Amino acid sequence: MGEWYGVRCLFRWGARNTYEERITLWRADSAEAAILLAEREAAEYADGQGFEYLHLAQSFKIFDAAIGQGTEVFSLLRDSDLDPDAYLTALFDTGSERQRKLDG
Repeated sequence: MGEWYGVRCLFRWGARNTYEERITLWRADSAEAAILLAEREAAEYADGQGFEYLHLAQSFKIFDAAIGQGTEVFSLLRDSDLDPDAYLTALFDTGSERQRKLDG
């Protein structure tokens, strides 16, 4: 039946400069097969919704024997010469994210 993979796909919402990163789970025989499944679903997800799939898919093999609470479903390693604050600002906390800040 294959193994579990998390696949991250990137979308652009309409003419706006709003982007969505979406991670879905797939059971497949390889990372490449999981990407093919995810890309097919990504096209369906975007079809008629006013946004487009940008044809970027990244796969992560899930190593846990069973999927449950706390299972890592996606991970991406990136090398950078930026210090931690600059890295977070440049890639994850630009001020344009649509996210809720938690107190504490």
